[in-house]
Amino acid sequence: MQVKNNRDFGRGLHYVSHMSSVRDRLAFIYDEARADAMARRIDTMIDAFEGRRLDPRPWSEHDALLITYADSMLAENEPPLKTLHQFLVQQVGSAISHVHLLPFYPYTSDDGFSVSDFRAVRPDLGTWEDLDALSEDYLLAFDGVINHVSISSEYFRGFCSGDPRYENFFISLPPDTDVSAVTRPRDLPLLYDYETSHGAKSVWATFSRDQVDLNYAEPEVLFEILDVLLGYAARGAAMLRLDAIPYLWKDLGTSCIHLPQVHEIIKLIRDVMDRVSPGLVLLSETNVPHQENIAYFGDAGNEAQMIYNFTLAPLILHAILTGNASYLTEWARQVVPVSERTTFLNVTATHDGIGMRPTEGILPDADRDKMAALAEHRGAGVGVKRNSDGSQSLYELNVNYFDALNDPGTNDPMELQVARFMLSQTIAMSFIGVPGIYIHSLLGSRNDMAGVERTGHKRSVNRQQLDAGALEQELHSESRRRAVLQAYVTRLKQRTEEPAFSPLAHQEILDLGSDVFALRRTHPATGRSVLALHNVTGEDVKAGDFILKPYEAKWITQTGASAANVIGSPEQ
Repeated sequence: MQVKNNRDFGRGLHYVSHMSSVRDRLAFIYDEARADAMARRIDTMIDAFEGRRLDPRPWSEHDALLITYADSMLAENEPPLKTLHQFLVQQVGSAISHVHLLPFYPYTSDDGFSVSDFRAVRPDLGTWEDLDALSEDYLLAFDGVINHVSISSEYFRGFCSGDPRYENFFISLPPDTDVSAVTRPRDLPLLYDYETSHGAKSVWATFSRDQVDLNYAEPEVLFEILDVLLGYAARGAAMLRLDAIPYLWKDLGTSCIHLPQVHEIIKLIRDVMDRVSPGLVLLSETNVPHQENIAYFGDAGNEAQMIYNFTLAPLILHAILTGNASYLTEWARQVVPVSERTTFLNVTATHDGIGMRPTEGILPDADRDKMAALAEHRGAGVGVKRNSDGSQSLYELNVNYFDALNDPGTNDPMELQVARFMLSQTIAMSFIGVPGIYIHSLLGSRNDMAGVERTGHKRSVNRQQLDAGALEQELHSESRRRAVLQAYVTRLKQRTEEPAFSPLAHQEILDLGSDVFALRRTHPATGRSVLALHNVTGEDVKAGDFILKPYEAKWITQTGASAANVIGSPEQ
């Protein structure tokens, strides 16, 4: 294959390598007969790309990603994207590097994850120009909700009306098809009936009636989604989050999760993006046990460059609730870097619940059940998934992370509650990878029970929209929100000053007893290290030469064997 434009001059071998891999992937996903023609079509799409080209940048201690809805805070007569931008510049500044905007496209349900138009910004949020302005200060992560679409989308409306362009965009099956082997992340039906110009059809919808799955066995679906993702890259996306990616390929008789074609499609997307914007990062959303999760790095990192470290959140919660870090320590020993281009996104909270599937085989079932009961006791809910044998198992805890750690009815002083919460966040900041910070963790939010009552959805507990004016008043008073935000920004800024917190730095998990989660991060070039000590109990404990107060975290910089400096606790 010859180089086709000047942009590739001098990089011909690199180009041929990418296009050869694209062709091979297409042959695997589809068949040899169609692979060449499909590869040429993708080649043409790449040639037509116009937009921002991001060059690769190494991971560093300066990386931290904020996760937020575009309308998490609202001000009168102002687009929410502008309100968010002003808040971040004024209150957070350079403490974060990336902003992951949860779906900002027109939608019909699931708080944005039932997309009706991939190529537009919701008018009530702002415009592409507002996103451009935000990207001047932060690297942006766009959501690629590419497993499913809204039934109000052009694709599904066309499917129902008999438009030949979309006749194979979805999977319709006889209503009595045996789908019992299919993994169900929610305890809902898999097939729903819809009226079409050809009569009623039962269509595959993994997540809800309003979220019908795309049929990637149809090549036109792949081409359309590649065009959408290339559009995001052209708009300057520095990261693409691949939502619900394990369910992308369907094959009846299998679990329809983690199938080989899924991994090849991710690799193909990666090949394409490496051509047009090699600095763009793929983030896979795979809320599954750890060994299944890390498979999405691919072979030495040829799939996603970043994956959610979903196991961390429930294990940190368990450690602090029980005052026992043993399970966290034991699991952490198996977390190792894959390559210099890959890393983990260390989250404790997201817009969804606290995933419990990653604790399978790590925590005793009795402890998992206790955590579920505790979440319900604290006013939240529990999500379950339907297994292939018809049984149900624990999927997630629908609870705000602050309230997961602090009973809303407790008499504990607020200082202690904040310390307990900030300990959990500091563990995630210390761990190898990049901190992933949910907006309601940054702001010390609590369960939004009014939101749950209003929507009837358990996940609304952690998706509150805040009045920007009321938030500003809270942040200028001696409030919980102010205490958490100040502690958070302080910790993040301290982290940026230590190269040993680079995702590329070495991590050693230390065993200092069950009361303490301890690790050492060491910068490979300088040998400078940080000893990170985290007291998961409500008592004073001794950790080596240091005394830790209840729920205290210490970062101690070290050169060689001698302690040089205690970086400080969040309150300092």
